[in-house]
Amino acid sequence: MTLSARPDLGPDVLHVGEEQEPVIVVDDAAVDPAALVDCAARDTTFGAASLAKNFYPGLLAPAPLAYVQSLVRTLDPHIRSAFDLHDVALGGAVCNFSLVTLPPAQLNLAQRLPHIDSTDPLQFAILHYLCRPGFGGTAFYRHRATGYETLSPERVEQYQNALNGELADRYPDPAYIIGDTPFHAQTAQVDTVFNRALVYRSRLLHSGQIAADAPLSADPRQGRLTANIFLTYRRKVA
Repeated sequence: MTLSARPDLGPDVLHVGEEQEPVIVVDDAAVDPAALVDCAARDTTFGAASLAKNFYPGLLAPAPLAYVQSLVRTLDPHIRSAFDLHDVALGGAVCNFSLVTLPPAQLNLAQRLPHIDSTDPLQFAILHYLCRPGFGGTAFYRHRATGYETLSPERVEQYQNALNGELADRYPDPAYIIGDTPFHAQTAQVDTVFNRALVYRSRLLHSGQIAADAPLSADPRQGRLTANIFLTYRRKVA
């Protein structure tokens, strides 16, 4: 069983929205993606995401360290190039296998809206699809009222105040996001392809695209299985 990234990755780089934020798209990311699915199905224990720490609408399980290290090290030069990173060093990486299982009627408010994972410009999300096509993909958004597509610490208060005002007048239906919403315009979408990986800044507004008829199975071989890595760089000290 080979839990490693292909050494000869050839990524594409998209620039999405008006802010032209880079999004890296890598097909055929892992040498043996079926081995990763087997690992998720046989060698891990999934549990519900804690709402206090993670608003993921489903189940999480730890991913194998060897896979995380291989993918991060292989993607590192491409991330540095696409995002024009200078004088930074690799920091920490946290990775889970993830399965979307929550029925739409049970989604909380945060799960019905585009979101960010962090305002840190040096944190990146690596999303690796380990499921078949037909589960939608990942979409990126612009907040209509503020025009924001990314959230920095300086933007958060204005964004949240504007969004709170909108939510006071209209509450989103209990459903997964597909396309535009009353408050957010979709700027781009990347479809689910087995063994495709995406890389984007965690501060970019985004959401999974989950079709209304998608099978929300807890079986890693049948459901919307992904591996989700949060990778952080740190500034080098002179």
